[in-house]
Amino acid sequence: MAANRIRVAKDKAELVKSLVASKDTTGPFQTYVEVMVFAAALGVKYKKRIPLDVISKDLSPLRQDYFTSSFTLLINLLAITETENIKILDDDNVADEQRIHIFEEYANGGLGIIQNELRGAVDYSERILLILISKRFDDSSIEEEFDLTKLL
Repeated sequence: MAANRIRVAKDKAELVKSLVASKDTTGPFQTYVEVMVFAAALGVKYKKRIPLDVISKDLSPLRQDYFTSSFTLLINLLAITETENIKILDDDNVADEQRIHIFEEYANGGLGIIQNELRGAVDYSERILLILISKRFDDSSIEEEFDLTKLL
């Protein structure tokens, strides 16, 4: 990937900062990259892709070299899935910008979901854990088990 950077919407910058563990916060994530990847995954799960209206000036755009190869792979897979076009992986600035744009919009959608879920929460780590646990046992995602009593 080229020198493009991952940006955060202005209305989500404080949320992103509060989700990262620091001396002032007890956020559940170690880095901004982890927050953005988690948010993008959430945005994809709920098909929530929201354009960034105003870019944050408080939070510097994230350099792509901060993203590990597995996170970069996620960005690429997301782009292929969204566009259904393998040319999105071309090594040029246009394709790179498209991949970043798709990732940013899904991350922005996911951050919106997180923002709503954390409203009024004191401990973000606990609330995010509860969100993950509730989604894990969501009845709509569990396939019906084969019931042997139907054969009796």
